[in-house]
Amino acid sequence: MSGPPRNDVTYRTLRVARATDHLAEAVQFYRDGVGLQLLGGFEDHEGFDGVMLGQPDLDWHLELTHQRGHRAGRAPNAEALLVLYLPDELAWRRACARMEAHGYPPVAAANPYWDRLGRTYEDPDGYRVVLQRGEWPPAR
Repeated sequence: MSGPPRNDVTYRTLRVARATDHLAEAVQFYRDGVGLQLLGGFEDHEGFDGVMLGQPDLDWHLELTHQRGHRAGRAPNAEALLVLYLPDELAWRRACARMEAHGYPPVAAANPYWDRLGRTYEDPDGYRVVLQRGEWPPAR
């Protein structure tokens, strides 16, 4: 019996790219509410505007793009999630308080699993962010 193929590729960076119809409002949500930092951006790059948000010391970031003259539409469903893990209880409480102070109330998660140790928030395009109180991978 053979196992899964050996993975000899190491990916160094993860970029999650999402199209938006509300670029300025989405930037506010992720910068002011979630607390990500503006890492870069571009205007009218072959008809696209975009912003990268994240934390400079981490190997991942979120790219929000808007194609001029086109509609991106809403998130496909309530399970279109970005899950951010906060192992420190106080940091998690502060992150949730910041979201709510900026006018982003929590919403019920489609999957009740996320409500057990986290809070879910919805961005202007209907994509959801879970602030999860815990670590990944979880302790066993």
